[in-house]
Amino acid sequence: MKIALPSCQHQVDEHFGHCEYFTVFTVNDRKEILAEERVSSLPGCGCKSNIAQRLTEMGVKMMLAGNMGQGAVNVLNNCGIEVLRGCSGDVQEVTEQWLAGTLQDSGIACASHEQGCHENR
Repeated sequence: MKIALPSCQHQVDEHFGHCEYFTVFTVNDRKEILAEERVSSLPGCGCKSNIAQRLTEMGVKMMLAGNMGQGAVNVLNNCGIEVLRGCSGDVQEVTEQWLAGTLQDSGIACASHEQGCHENR
């Protein structure tokens, strides 16, 4: 399984659509992290770029994010990627917490921010 996290300096980036890069962890059936790679962000806002398709092609099935609009959640879900919002901190620690079953979705969709690139559907 592959898990992606919007990232900046190895921390979960609060702004999915404008993150510096995505950290993608490959995890085995024993919930052990086997590999880590960086995927560059694409031009444009996350929900309007083709990042969801790119991550799907890589085999990503889960997105652990700080916050994102409902439009981005819908796009990721439509590509077969589950989303858990409300994450913060070191990307590896957040991934290990999710693997241990200690994280829950915040249920809160980002409504707006200064960049103006959100679609709440």
